[in-house]
Amino acid sequence: METRIDYQNTAPKALKALLGVETYLGHSSLSPKIQGLIKLRASQINGCAFCVNMHYGELKKLGSADTYLNLVSVWREAPCFSDKERAALAWAESVTLLADTHVPDQEYDLVRKYFSEDELIDLTVAIGQINLWNRLSVAFRILPPVDATEGRRNLS
Repeated sequence: METRIDYQNTAPKALKALLGVETYLGHSSLSPKIQGLIKLRASQINGCAFCVNMHYGELKKLGSADTYLNLVSVWREAPCFSDKERAALAWAESVTLLADTHVPDQEYDLVRKYFSEDELIDLTVAIGQINLWNRLSVAFRILPPVDATEGRRNLS
């Protein structure tokens, strides 16, 4: 597999605009952990290997254990997530899968129990932003910085 377009160097103005949103989110009321969880979950749903790898690593640096991170994709069945994290993950899934879910009232009612209006706007902006990053990375085949033989070494 090879990268199709290096969009960061090809479209620096677009990159600057995207990074402006990241700066905004970095100063938002959302914790880095909540942002990381929703970014990881949306990236899993969208099949973005680059972003899954990046956000997994960021959450590890914040102190999250491998076991916890390995359960993000099955958070509904895992007891290690707080009610607030569950609400954020449910909202992330619903907004990411917008065409299928149409973001039902039950998801909105749940997330409003844990997030103010301002926080919910920031949460939704963060979800929209990661979905855009995912689409750029998948469409232009931005690959994670891993050795292509890494998973095959111990199989023989």
